[in-house]
Amino acid sequence: MTPHIQTDPRSNLIGSAWMVAAMALFALEDALLKAASASIPIWQVLVLFGAGGAVIYAAVATVRSTRLFQPDVLSRPMKVRVVFEILGRLFYVLAIALTPLSSATVILQATPLVVVAGAALFFGESVGWRRWSAILIGLVGVVIIIQPTGDSFSALSILAVLGMLGFAGRDLASRAAPATLGTEVLGFYGFLCIIVAGLAYRFWEGTSLQTLTPNVSLHMGGAIVMGVMAYAALMKAMRTGEVSSVTPFRYSRLLFGIGLGVVMFGERLDQTMWIGCGLIVASGLYILWRGRKA
Repeated sequence: MTPHIQTDPRSNLIGSAWMVAAMALFALEDALLKAASASIPIWQVLVLFGAGGAVIYAAVATVRSTRLFQPDVLSRPMKVRVVFEILGRLFYVLAIALTPLSSATVILQATPLVVVAGAALFFGESVGWRRWSAILIGLVGVVIIIQPTGDSFSALSILAVLGMLGFAGRDLASRAAPATLGTEVLGFYGFLCIIVAGLAYRFWEGTSLQTLTPNVSLHMGGAIVMGVMAYAALMKAMRTGEVSSVTPFRYSRLLFGIGLGVVMFGERLDQTMWIGCGLIVASGLYILWRGRKA
């Protein structure tokens, strides 16, 4: 716990509200990107989204007199973070574009499980057999959702899994990144990575640049604004109140993501989806609870 963070009930309540707001904004970002990808190539969605976010964070850094180009940007953890950011963003945007938004959102919630496992394997953090069991149960939930041996299995569902693993690797690398790099610096380079991911996918997709219609422009502009606001709200949440009190509200993204999938795209959830979702959320909450007791 850092000394400057308040731990009274009011601060925890405010922090939790910021977390719920962040998750709602992230879900809206996903829905708008999915809507835009129906009209323009996915690589173009990535490039426009990355460019818009990078410009906003560059402006914020300028206003705050923060140097974007500094030696710590080239540190090893940052290089690792860039690789995982590119992979995570690319595969997750592909997942929300090509598969149901609701299923991609549910699979993404397994990220904290992988982060805890990675922290134990790479950072030597203590994770007892109970939390290891919870991690395995949560991953079983992911397997239930994608149904690799079922008749309804789609190889495209692996995209969300790869995106989730990329985000987990990014989060682990962020923990090792130099403390001198602030939110606006990490945000700027994070959005630059999205541009790189889009340009790389351009060679695979092989489609040409499309003219933006007013609707697509609104979708892309909205996604950029939602994404930047969501990241800012997330940082605000994590710096207000106790982490153990605020973090469980990350799972509110499930409600927003599933709701938007049903309302905007006419998606329907079957029984296996609910079972898998339940296992992932229960495992994540148990790990948070055990971590608080440790």
